Amino acid sequence: MNGHVKAYVGGPDYVNFKYDMAMVGRRQVGSTIKPYLYTLAMEDGFSPCDQVRHVEQTLITETGEPWTPRNANNKRYGEMVTLKWGLAFSDNWISAYLINKVTPQALVRLIHSFGVRNKDIPAVYSLSLGACEISVGEMVSAYTAFVNKGVRVSPLFVTRIEDSEGNVISTFTPQMNEVISLSSAYKMLVMLRAVINEGTGGRVRRYGITADMGGKTGTTNDNSDAWFMGITPSLVSGCWVGGDERDIHFGAMSNGQGAAAALPIWAKYMKKVYDDPNLGYSQKQTFDLPEGFDPCGDDSELSDEGFIEESGLDDLFN
Repeated sequence: MNGHVKAYVGGPDYVNFKYDMAMVGRRQVGSTIKPYLYTLAMEDGFSPCDQVRHVEQTLITETGEPWTPRNANNKRYGEMVTLKWGLAFSDNWISAYLINKVTPQALVRLIHSFGVRNKDIPAVYSLSLGACEISVGEMVSAYTAFVNKGVRVSPLFVTRIEDSEGNVISTFTPQMNEVISLSSAYKMLVMLRAVINEGTGGRVRRYGITADMGGKTGTTNDNSDAWFMGITPSLVSGCWVGGDERDIHFGAMSNGQGAAAALPIWAKYMKKVYDDPNLGYSQKQTFDLPEGFDPCGDDSELSDEGFIEESGLDDLFN
């Protein structure tokens, strides 16, 4: 993942929509924020196999008010469930449990380290459900860390500038920073895969996409914003659906949730990418996970020294 931007769409058309909602505009991200929360938990010593009882979570805010998030998923109520299950099904109660363990302040710091430039992200419990505004471009850039073994890559729009005679005036290389540990990146890959293969992102498979991939759906209040973030071994991309004004929204979650409004757009575009052999992307590509990697086992053998060598990113740092 080298950060090269292949394409982006900022709006339906430039005549009537001159505001760039891909790289400039920010909207609430809903549950697409949860991978950051789970990443923070992995960095704090949790594993995808850790279990939590699936019940309502009530937290007391700094103002002394109780906060109990609603949950669209009441499956396995009262049972012990894994964190992997919690992310796969975008469970709000598990997210509330985690934010209480890692703190909202720590989550804000991590989100900023992922390259999100919005300085007005509130350090509140509801941040665990996506109560902040981030652009599509920032989200896509942040998600590269899950594929790049913990290294986030900034978007690169121009690789070189030449004059009229073809002389190279300047060249540009991707800006990278290590955001999370190698172990946490691997664990997140395992969980983001489960979103597609077991959870809320399963509709992707209906579009003939069999590729090794991960992803995350997101929906905000009143179905005003629908999101889908998708990661593959070679491409990271995201899709937001919504109106310029938040009063413009779907009337029912069945139509307005991320899995229904944003995921199909992402899936159709990716299917076209895979169906065009000239683009060079194959559904047979797989994530570069160590053979026999156990996301719930001892990861002490995963060293930073092995990271650059295994990832194939060494040339990009030279």
